[in-house]
This record gives sequence, structure tokens and C-alpha cells, in this order.
Amino acid sequence: MNKKNQKLIYLDHAATTYLDQTVQKRLKPFERKDYGNPNSMHSAGRRALAAVDCARKQVANFLSCAFQEVVFTSGATESNNLAIRGVIKAYQERGVRRPEIITTKIEHRSVLKTCLDLEKEGIGLKYLPVNSDGMVDPRLLLKLISDSTALVTIMYANNEIGVIEPIRELGKIIKKANGLRKRPIVFHTDAVQAAQYLDCDIDYLQVDLLSLSGHKLHGPKGIGALFVRRGTPIKPVQTGGDQEHGLRAGTLNVAGIIGLGKALELVFESRLENSKKVSRLRDWVIKEISNIPEAKIIGPIQDKRLPNNIYFRIKGILGEDLVFIMDNKFNIAIATGSSCSAGAAEPSTVLLALGLDGRKAKEGIRVTLDQSNTLAELRFFIKALKKTVKEISLD
Repeated sequence: MNKKNQKLIYLDHAATTYLDQTVQKRLKPFERKDYGNPNSMHSAGRRALAAVDCARKQVANFLSCAFQEVVFTSGATESNNLAIRGVIKAYQERGVRRPEIITTKIEHRSVLKTCLDLEKEGIGLKYLPVNSDGMVDPRLLLKLISDSTALVTIMYANNEIGVIEPIRELGKIIKKANGLRKRPIVFHTDAVQAAQYLDCDIDYLQVDLLSLSGHKLHGPKGIGALFVRRGTPIKPVQTGGDQEHGLRAGTLNVAGIIGLGKALELVFESRLENSKKVSRLRDWVIKEISNIPEAKIIGPIQDKRLPNNIYFRIKGILGEDLVFIMDNKFNIAIATGSSCSAGAAEPSTVLLALGLDGRKAKEGIRVTLDQSNTLAELRFFIKALKKTVKEISLD
């Protein structure tokens, strides 16, 4: 095994994905040829606006929502911030002195840090507990809801351990609770990791707000979207123009929007086929890793886990050490967890929430697959992993 002669094996698709060639071909003309501002009245602007409208319809079709309910953003972080801060701002303007948020401790940092920031400003914050697999119990949500609850934000599928949360069941509970309330509870889900493999029909999920990101599903970076159900109490959180129905000021990223629309169209067409293929590869990798002494798979199994996610730890070996060796010796790209927390000295907040201590929470390794990965690549990865673990254990 020699890195010099080894082609990169990329197993970190939860961090980002390659830009699909069909998507690239679709957006390219809007970078140099049809580069008009869609808010301009001239023909170049009108052509750009028509392309944006087409992409908005593609996103709406993917979510089974109305055209007007799609708001384009710069990505998932902005979508999550707009959802959370926008709802809280709306409730404050309606006279709710201390609106409350219910979330979990395994959310993406763009949700957790936003909630913590708002807590410092006097907003109430409660956590729905998770079990050892990272799964919430919908029945416990009712115990946390109070008269001040304004927002529930629970991610559809976790970006580290791949657990799929029961969003539909949570949505039903919230809808039932809203039947007895003067001010409705708004339900938001971060569907960034889920979108490529799971059903994102907003009525099926019973959500009011849903976040998407282009680069997680073979679209371009720097583009995302937020579904905003008609009638949802939400306010803009940045000032400027009246773009995106007055919710998101700023000149539209036309090429990015075109790319996101096309990427979601392709996902919709191939989701079931890709999910089956990737889940078979995932199960093979999990089986092989389970045969390694001191290795432990973290998170749920089979249909409760994203088809492309494998998360594990090996007793006594730091995750960052394995990532370094895999990269530098074998040219294999894996991760310790969320790319947004890469390089952090602290243990994974997700693993801590699952009940692991600080030392064990630093041993986590995330492998995330794609339909482009081959069994030959995964055999090489397993061989390299076993060799590395054996060498470290002998030291």
C-alpha cells in the first residue's frame, strides 16, 4: 500500500460532494453568458429571472410545496439561522416576552450555536433527550411543550452518526397541540443530510420550515434553500432589498440557484435506486468493521440510519490519528465527525449527548459513502484500516 500510487478514495460525502457534471453544464451559462441580475428590468435580467423561477419550481416539486414557499439562501447555516431567529423575532414582535425553543443536543452547530446565542439574550431553551443511538422519543415532546413554546427544531438525519429522527411523528404531535393553542408552535427540520436519500415531502413530514444545502447533494457550494409554509410567523433577520418575498435581502446567486434546482431534480429521479445501492455498501462496511477487535459501531442500524453513514470508534485510538494516517499513508479521506467542528480540541458534542465520556467521544470516526464509491474502494479501505489498527496496537 503506497499513497504515491493510490488514487484518492473519498469517503467523506457528509462533508461535501462533487459537483455533478449535468448540474455543472446547466449552471455554466449563467456564470459568463446569461449573467443578468434577476431584479433588473432589461432582457438579460428577465432571462435570469426566468431561470430562477424554473429552479424554484424544481425545488418546490422536490418538496411538494408551493412555488412561493421556497426561499433561496447561501446555504444550510443561513437557512437554519433564518428559520430559528426569524420565528423568534416574529413572536417577540407579537408580544411574547420570552418565547421558548425546543431542540436536541445533537443538532448541527448552526442550530445549536444559534439557540445558545438566543438563550443568552433571554430566550427559553429546552432539550428533547436522545437515547444511546441518538433517537428522540416523540412522546417526551409533550412534556416539554409550554405556553411559551414558539419553535421546535429537530434535524431530520444527524450529520455525524446518521440517525434518522421520527420527524413525521413529531410533526403530528405538534399539529395536535396547535389545535388547542392561540399561538401555534412552528416546526423546523434541518434536512441537509437527509435530502439525498429520504422523502422530503413537507406535508408527509408535517413541518413548517425545512433547510436544504446544495453541496451536500452534488450541487454547488454557497447555495441553499428554506421552505417556509404559507402563514408561518417568521421575520427577516437581515436588512436590505425585498428579494425572496421580503425574507432574504441580497442579489440572488443565479448560477447557484440553477445548480441547486437541477441537483434536486436529479436526486428526486434517482433517490430510491441510489439509496438501495449505497445501503448495501454501508452494510458490508459495517459488517467488516464489526469484525475488528475493539471496534464498536455507533448509532442505529439499517432503516433507522442514513444509507450512506457508518460511524464507529476503536477503543484506545483517537479518531484524529486514524484520519491522519488514512489520509497521509493511504490517500483515503474519512472524518472524525462534522466538518464544521474539524480541528476542534473538544470531544464530539453528539457522542457526549449519547452518554460517552470525553475520552471515548474523541475516538469517533465517520465514513460516509456515495453512489460513486465502489466495492473495490471499500475493500481497500477496510484492508488499510485493519493494517493501521494492528500497527497502532503493537506500538
